Amino acid sequence: MTSFDKPTTDQDAQDTQAHQDSQAAKEVTEAALFEAFGGLRGMVETVLPGLLFVTIFTINKDLHVSAIAALAVSLVLVAVRLVRRDTVKHAFSGVFGVAFGVVFAMMTGNAKDFYLPGMLYTLGLALAYIVTALAGVPLIGLILGPVFKENLSWRTRNPGRKKAYTKASWAWGLILLGKCAILFPMYWWADTTKFGWVLVALKIPPFLLAVYLTWVFLAKAPPPIDVFAEMEAEEEAEKARKAAAARQPEA
Repeated sequence: MTSFDKPTTDQDAQDTQAHQDSQAAKEVTEAALFEAFGGLRGMVETVLPGLLFVTIFTINKDLHVSAIAALAVSLVLVAVRLVRRDTVKHAFSGVFGVAFGVVFAMMTGNAKDFYLPGMLYTLGLALAYIVTALAGVPLIGLILGPVFKENLSWRTRNPGRKKAYTKASWAWGLILLGKCAILFPMYWWADTTKFGWVLVALKIPPFLLAVYLTWVFLAKAPPPIDVFAEMEAEEEAEKARKAAAARQPEA
């Protein structure tokens, strides 16, 4: 080995370590996003009730049967999670959304109103993402902060992550607004069957795009500050100080 080989070897080792650290950060970010947004199972639970509703309504045009079937499958999904002792927040949110849709549709007699509460929720969520991004407290950071064990430390101590969360919130807001720009006009002029199939088709792709952009922004951001680990370290240090003070002989 010559004297010129060692710096190259050290640089290679640093590059390898940096690549491994970057890959680990991306994997952690991906896992956190799946946990926060429910993963594949959460997507299925989101799509299935609406898909069942529009399928049955397309076949027999019976609002009551379609609505009851959608609500029933939502309750089954919750029951399965309860039996398996899984997290039920995504399934429960689906049940409430379907229940509101059933109530609206039954009250008006218009099958399209089954989808109206979800559309209004999407519009409200889009505005929430944009308003919080403008206010400097991006909603996606409030959602993912506890998942990454950083809570709100990104607001004052990690400007790189705050910037990433702001970009992600803008992405979510604009994507959801785009979805609303398609659905709300169709709510007024399209027939129920066509409207229902378009709505079901738009359930997953915008969501996946928003999650992907969030992953891209956070993968390039600085790592999160683990405030829980910091608190544990402070507690351990305090215990050590007290133990050291107790061992000191009295004057």
